[in-house]
Amino acid sequence: MAIYLNDHYAGATGGLELFRRAAQARTDGAGGTVLADLAQQVEDDRDALADIMADLGVPTSQSKAAMGWLAEKAGRLKPNGHILSRSPLSDLLEAESMLLGVSGKAACWRTLRILAESDERLPSDRLDTLLERAEQQSAALEELRSTAASRTLAQPSTTQ
Repeated sequence: MAIYLNDHYAGATGGLELFRRAAQARTDGAGGTVLADLAQQVEDDRDALADIMADLGVPTSQSKAAMGWLAEKAGRLKPNGHILSRSPLSDLLEAESMLLGVSGKAACWRTLRILAESDERLPSDRLDTLLERAEQQSAALEELRSTAASRTLAQPSTTQ
């Protein structure tokens, strides 16, 4: 259980960095506002996971969290033809990455919800709320993703 939860905590740490970076990079009002709100929610979710871990007596592994943070930084290094600026594909790829992260988080909440049936240390109501929020986050990200896909890939280009 400790390994499972710490792996999710590391993923949440990397995901939080991605959400923050994506929110700061978006200069359009609506998308940036949505991402800033989602970044705050993702931080709250990571804190909720840490609280659940504490309730279960599972310490957070700072080394794993650091690896999640570093993995997000390493994910920025890709040959996309833009060294110092954002690629036209950045919004799309980031939205897809964030969607994958939220999907993984939702899977963790579902797993813990199953375990809550036999472990009173796991807060069923809180897990239900976290799962609902993950579903709302997925819907918001899908809207951003589809907008970015239409905007980016509908344009004829050989470098995207």
